[in-house]
Amino acid sequence: MPAVNRREFVQLSAAALAGTAILGSTRVVRAAEPPIRLKKAVKLSMVRVEDASLDDRFKLMKDCGFEGCEIDAPGTDAGQALAAAKKAGIKIHGVIDSVHWNKRFSSPDKAILEEAHEALKAAIDACKTVGGTTVLVVPASLRKGHDEIPMQEAWDRSIAEIKRGVPLAKEAGVKIAIETVWNEFITTPKQFVDYIDAFNDPTVGGYFDISNMLKYGVSSAEWIRQTGQRLLKVDCKGYNLEKQAFGEIGTGSENWPEVLQALKDVNYTGEFLTAEVRGGGKERLLEVSQQMDKVLQLT
Repeated sequence: MPAVNRREFVQLSAAALAGTAILGSTRVVRAAEPPIRLKKAVKLSMVRVEDASLDDRFKLMKDCGFEGCEIDAPGTDAGQALAAAKKAGIKIHGVIDSVHWNKRFSSPDKAILEEAHEALKAAIDACKTVGGTTVLVVPASLRKGHDEIPMQEAWDRSIAEIKRGVPLAKEAGVKIAIETVWNEFITTPKQFVDYIDAFNDPTVGGYFDISNMLKYGVSSAEWIRQTGQRLLKVDCKGYNLEKQAFGEIGTGSENWPEVLQALKDVNYTGEFLTAEVRGGGKERLLEVSQQMDKVLQLT
């Protein structure tokens, strides 16, 4: 090896120090990375552009930085949605039972229960068509004007009725995801776990709204940890406890670093976080996308 003179030594030393500084900077950036990396998704119903085709709506999602979507069924042509999604490079990761608030599985009316079952069947079929993994279901509602019946009655009936759809879901290769909502039904993590476990079948799991349940006094991260591997999907809004009102993503009382850590801790495999907020055209969807970038630590 040739000898190195003093001048060359100084130059080499300076370069080495510069390289160390760069590596140090890289380490800092890596330390700031989120504990779990999620993809951004949006509900198709949020993409609101007058006279826009399905192709246009899915392309707009992609242009605004979204990678995934959920559609409503019955009510959306699953085949057409799949074609538009593929063209745009969007993954339809799930389907929302579009009538579960009106055709409730807790209803004492047998005719309504049959309609609820047919709607669930249609949603499962649509989910299979688009290659999704979950059908979102609100299982019951004891809100005023809905099924004003005893809690236990709603609990038992809704489980029995949703169980009718489990063989269909298994055959289709999809799962039924019970969502946490303001339905005066499931209000604690223990209830959520007990309800899911009552099915005694991995085909049924949980769909946790990170914002909905804050008002009941338990943090979103704790809900996630108690739900554990039953958790199939998550969506979000923004909920401010002081104002007792929904708002923009990232402006509420959710502790997002804790939420992301909890999702990692339970080995969340749902891949996506789906926004469920006020929709609109390109300007609004870009705003939502940027809000999600911040809470997901993508920027």
